[in-house]
Amino acid sequence: MTGSNTGQYRHFLDLGDAGGDHIAAMINDAINRKAARASKPKGAVDSDAPLAGRVLALVFEKSSTRTRVSFDIAMRQLGGSVLVLDSASSQLGRGESIADTARVLSRMVDAIMLRTDDHAKIEEMARHATIPVINGLTDSSHPCQIVADLLTVIEHGKALPGLDVAWFGDGNNVLHSILEAAGLMKFNVRVAVPEGYEPDSRFVERARTGGATVTITQDAEAAARGADVIVTDTWISMGQAHAEEKLAAMAPYQVNAALLALAKPDAIFLHCLPAHVGEEVSEDVFAGRQSAVFDEAENRIHAQKSVLLWSFGLLGA
Repeated sequence: MTGSNTGQYRHFLDLGDAGGDHIAAMINDAINRKAARASKPKGAVDSDAPLAGRVLALVFEKSSTRTRVSFDIAMRQLGGSVLVLDSASSQLGRGESIADTARVLSRMVDAIMLRTDDHAKIEEMARHATIPVINGLTDSSHPCQIVADLLTVIEHGKALPGLDVAWFGDGNNVLHSILEAAGLMKFNVRVAVPEGYEPDSRFVERARTGGATVTITQDAEAAARGADVIVTDTWISMGQAHAEEKLAAMAPYQVNAALLALAKPDAIFLHCLPAHVGEEVSEDVFAGRQSAVFDEAENRIHAQKSVLLWSFGLLGA
């Protein structure tokens, strides 16, 4: 793909857009950049300032803390800047089409990050944009989060090939991206989920086709046993009603001390945040020594820097 004002560019709508080798390159770049700026203030620019003069439009149809802040700081550290738009303060909320928004922004900024509901919206944005489009979250997937998760896992001394990841609770967008990563990076996923809340079968098959072993079970203890990484997310996703029936179905899948004890002694706990402590995870696990949730949150900055560089064609052959 070639954009009129960015040179070579690539969309990052799902992890498969990059592939395993380029995801590995992103993680390596993130590790190196993070180490190189360890003593700098958060807003200081990296020495090479690779995105100097570039502007990223952050378009939010769903609220955000980590995605908003991490992309903003990521662009600052890379030497660029951001422009924040949401439905309430832009014409998107007044009926302007995604296609027209993509065409206009392509002439005014250098890249677009969209955080929205329906995945079809970001696919339409990418079809009509002539600059990189990055998925900041859709109802289908959350690829930027998973690049940060993989970075966190590696920082905690774990190799990805052959890794055993155990997921507990809802078969949601975060799990879909974990499954996609499993097929690309050759690790295995055990999914403990109540009947009726399983992940989209397309992501399961994609992972299995890539060589990952994916187990779907209603037995939380079986999923946890011997796991390297324990992962969960909120049971009630953003924009959903607080459904008592769903909460009741999810209750046996809470990540608590007893469940974590079944994993490997050096297992880590991940959660993309925000957490509802006392629902999907107990306080002792969330705040415990095996929790890496705040490392994971910080790593959104470092992962997103590498995603941005890849999208601009500055990382990965």
